[in-house]
Amino acid sequence: MEKAIKEEIKEEIKEEIKEEIKEGIEKGAKEEFIKEADKESGEESKNKISKETSGKQSGKENTKNSIDYGISGIPLCILLLLCFAFFLFPEHSNQILSSIRGFLGREFSVYYLGIGLFIFLLSFYIAFSPLGNIVLGEPDEKPKYSFFTWGSMMFTAGLAADILFYSFGEWILYANDPYVQSLGKLSDWSSIYTLFHWGPIPWGFYLVLAAAFGFMLHVRKRSRQKYSEACRAILGKHTDGLAGRGIDLLAVFALLAGTATTFSVATPLMSEIIKKLLPNGLSTRELTLIILIATCVVYTFAVLKGMDGVSFLAKLCTWLFYALLLYIFFGSGVGSFIVKNGMNALGKMIEHFFSMATYTDPLGENHFPENWTIFYWAYWMVWCVASPFFIGSISRGRTIRQTIMGGYIFGIGSTYVSFIVLGNFTLSLEVFHKLPVLQLYQENGSLYLTVVKMLETLPLPGLVFILLLLTMIAFYATSFDSIALVAAQYSYKSLPEGQEPSRKVQGFWAILLILLPLALVFSESSMVNLQSVSIIAAFPIGLVILLISLSFLKDAKAYLLEVEEQGKREKREIFKGVRKE
Repeated sequence: MEKAIKEEIKEEIKEEIKEEIKEGIEKGAKEEFIKEADKESGEESKNKISKETSGKQSGKENTKNSIDYGISGIPLCILLLLCFAFFLFPEHSNQILSSIRGFLGREFSVYYLGIGLFIFLLSFYIAFSPLGNIVLGEPDEKPKYSFFTWGSMMFTAGLAADILFYSFGEWILYANDPYVQSLGKLSDWSSIYTLFHWGPIPWGFYLVLAAAFGFMLHVRKRSRQKYSEACRAILGKHTDGLAGRGIDLLAVFALLAGTATTFSVATPLMSEIIKKLLPNGLSTRELTLIILIATCVVYTFAVLKGMDGVSFLAKLCTWLFYALLLYIFFGSGVGSFIVKNGMNALGKMIEHFFSMATYTDPLGENHFPENWTIFYWAYWMVWCVASPFFIGSISRGRTIRQTIMGGYIFGIGSTYVSFIVLGNFTLSLEVFHKLPVLQLYQENGSLYLTVVKMLETLPLPGLVFILLLLTMIAFYATSFDSIALVAAQYSYKSLPEGQEPSRKVQGFWAILLILLPLALVFSESSMVNLQSVSIIAAFPIGLVILLISLSFLKDAKAYLLEVEEQGKREKREIFKGVRKE
């Protein structure tokens, strides 16, 4: 009897699918509904319908007709033209971009800060509401990756080697800021703001969007793996029109600009380390080129190995990262200070979290929010194009609650361990008068040289330099292999869930993502200007982030209603069967 009921339900589902196909044909959208029928009705529907339209496709790999050349080519051309203009007119370009960036920071500070706080609070609502129970995949599916492997890929994809550089030296920049100086002790507030600017709100951006993209990919099984597709619940048919096209072009532009400029932050430190290890007379620019090429080789190899290569590199990076932290924690001799001051900074950050998240400097007395907090929120928004998409794609089998809360635990946990250990080690040199860190920075004007000087106070500094260099290369490689994978997915008009892009397309993006940073090495002013462009691009990206978040809420709630209705229907069918017996 139970078998008969299942067959009856199956026939009912098939009839509903046929009705959807019929409606789709009337609307002129036959192809889209055929794909939906393929997914829901299995091989039987596929044989009946697909043969008439796309039977000649192998299904193994999309052909050239599936590549969306415009979505990648247009932003790239615009970016190259901007770089060319920056190279020809560096000072004029800098003035224009600085004025636009300053205007947005001053006049729209509430916009940036409001989005950051809203997304952070929204993440907890999503995690602990019924939406948090949704499995990113089939209802009974288990996670594809272990927690450590998943967390390693998420952490290393979300943070490039910048985290190591800023962990060592960001407190120095705060210590010289008049506003931070006015708040209290150097050892307190210079550490508190590092935790704030790299903590809950940045990871909130990542994890809310990761849940939205994971739901789009693994639950709704959308084949258009693009930013705009996550807005379909609100945009509707406009997703396939100019509105959706504009969102995707903006996303790819931000992705290219953001990845091109991120190398400007930490590669000079890597160059200074190599100079210490190998005093061969090469210039910083020449060493930077070598570093970029070496990093490109590593992450291109990982990308071409597929997800196995990406996951292996992520785990290797994580082990190197924690090995570095352990060596410095025990080798510095200030482990007690690191733990105590770290705990003190964490407590004060939690105590003052909402006041820091809403501080706008209304009288324009110090410009701290626009110089720091708004800059960082814009920086994270730009990185939200690639990192959350990757996190969502690797979260199959996890519930939305597990994705968000697990992301906070592993992501923020690893980030804070980095800032607490490395930051408090270097801070201790100033506090205990082992090295005049602030004086050194004022004299040489280079945070990179200052970091090298601080590392030389450790036992076996050569070993520390080698370990740090390997970790930074691994961080850059793991960040860029995930970005290359996402960019390759973006390149397709349609890419079924679970199918990886062509190795050729992945290899193309792996090389392309390094070419622009290589070119910008020869123009420092262009690099600074492009960084301003990427921050300015965060203004419209913020609106898209809100749109994706609200669209996800609407679509996820509709999905829960669908599941509830399906459950009621199955109960009615079973009840009918029992009565017949």
